[in-house]
Amino acid sequence: MTLIGAPETDFDSAPGLLDGARDLELTAEHCNLAYWITQVAQGTLRGRGVTGHAESAPVPDFMKAPGPLREALVLELGYRSLSEDIATRLLAHYVANAPGVAELEFFATQLIDEARHARVFRNHLVELGMEPKTLLADIDEMAADYRRRVLQPVEDFTLDIVRDQRDFAGGVAVFTIVIEGVLAPAAELSERKWDPLDPAAGEISRGAAIDEIRHLTVGSSVLRDHLARYPEYRPRLIEILEAGRELWDAVPDREFVMHREELFQKGMHDHADIVGDYEIWPGRRMIETTPSERYDMAEYWTDEMAVARMEHMGLSDAVGILATGTKAPTAPPAETVAAAVAAAAERS
Repeated sequence: MTLIGAPETDFDSAPGLLDGARDLELTAEHCNLAYWITQVAQGTLRGRGVTGHAESAPVPDFMKAPGPLREALVLELGYRSLSEDIATRLLAHYVANAPGVAELEFFATQLIDEARHARVFRNHLVELGMEPKTLLADIDEMAADYRRRVLQPVEDFTLDIVRDQRDFAGGVAVFTIVIEGVLAPAAELSERKWDPLDPAAGEISRGAAIDEIRHLTVGSSVLRDHLARYPEYRPRLIEILEAGRELWDAVPDREFVMHREELFQKGMHDHADIVGDYEIWPGRRMIETTPSERYDMAEYWTDEMAVARMEHMGLSDAVGILATGTKAPTAPPAETVAAAVAAAAERS
């Protein structure tokens, strides 16, 4: 049977991560192995299977030159590649514990998705000029503190539930709601940030975001259906969500993100002529944003997604467990922006 093209996997017309993760309805039965082969491998990745971006998407020479902009992207991709590598290994336990064929096939494809993300993030580091022979060691060195303080607690938390307790539904909750649900808005921000400065990085992030839409929506439907069959599981799910929120409140992720955003800020102003009037979100020129404003917007998007997906699962009354209460950031006064731009121009 030939499957009709799935619009949510079309590289050019698929919705953005936030809209897709909020609004789409996808199930494990629908997103099976045949779907992945025909719609993802032969659809989303057509012409992008090796590097994650089309040959027509260039890596500008200025992105290969030392400076804060390149450093910001190297750190981001280094950290993300390591995160995706860990995610791939964690998902092996989801495949092993899958209760049915539909779940087995879907999580097997998610495992491949995460492995591909790690690969294309690493590949782009080489495109930025990092040495291929020492790349893995260099990533381990640059991300050692991040792995120990942020990734290791999350990995331990996930393994305890899905491997040690063999709680498949709980593991899906951790991956879908806690891990990917929290990280997805930052991935959306990444795509928007890099698109005008490094088209190749923008396409790589776009392809990963299309995958994440599927991961979030299918994971949500798995949990919704599990709760419908086993309503007595609800207290256990709430317990896991509360523990997951405590975990994210404890890990110092903001520290690492803000360091990259400050580097990005310097590099963005160094290349203000390229950024131009590009809007990072409707009505907001990227050149005028601040590191804190971009971080706060990602937090706001996290809340929006949490509300939508929790309502989808019938957990509207538990939204407060994950929602941070962050309001959409307001633009700083125009004179503050003008002063920042003028200072950057003087430095360059």
